[in-house]
Parts: sequence; structure tokens; C-alpha cells
Amino acid sequence: MQNSPQDLRKKILGRKGEALTAKYLKKHGYKLLARNYTTPFGEADIVALSPDGYTCFVEVKTRESDAFGLPAEAVDREKQHRYRRIALYYCSAMKREIPVRFDVASVWEGELEYFENAYI
Repeated sequence: MQNSPQDLRKKILGRKGEALTAKYLKKHGYKLLARNYTTPFGEADIVALSPDGYTCFVEVKTRESDAFGLPAEAVDREKQHRYRRIALYYCSAMKREIPVRFDVASVWEGELEYFENAYI
């Protein structure tokens, strides 16, 4: 089944937000470990190593308008729970305990706002 033009537009917008976030992270000393890290529990947009040694699971939310709320507001409890399971899967794959953090990148009208430790 083909994607609708609207689905394609959302995918392109999301990729732009992810690229902007990746650039921001690199500029601030993070090492990108994975983009679109896929697990049986879902996908993490970005996994990065922070300068202070945390493995950060970054959810990137990108919006063109605030008609449905600000981007970061879309990271609800269900999404947070999914990211926790993704992090457990990642740690299991690494076969060691690692310090993790959950961050959210909110991209609205081309501007990025980055929230470290957005939830636990």
C-alpha cells in the first residue's frame, strides 16, 4: 500500500527534525550511536552518547503548527513507556549496564528546543 501525500510530507518533515537534532547534538559534543534504532518495541529516533557519559534515547517531535499542541506535548505516557522498553532492549543487546537518559527534541517552525532528562 502506498503512502498518501500527507504521510510522505509528515515523513519528510520528521526527517528534517531528526537531521536538525543530530546536528545540534554533534555541535554540543554528543556522539551519535544510532538513528532510527529499531526494536521489537518500536523505534528510537536517535541514540546518542552525551559528553557526560549517558546513553540518551532522543524522541524528536516536529510540527509545522501548534494546532495539535506543541511538539514536546506529544510525548505521552505511552510513548515514554515504549522508550523505556527500547532502552532496556538496547542495554540487553550491549550485555552490560549503562547509564541512560530520556531526552526530547521539540522542533517547531524550524526552531529546536532540547529537553534533557525529559522523563524517567
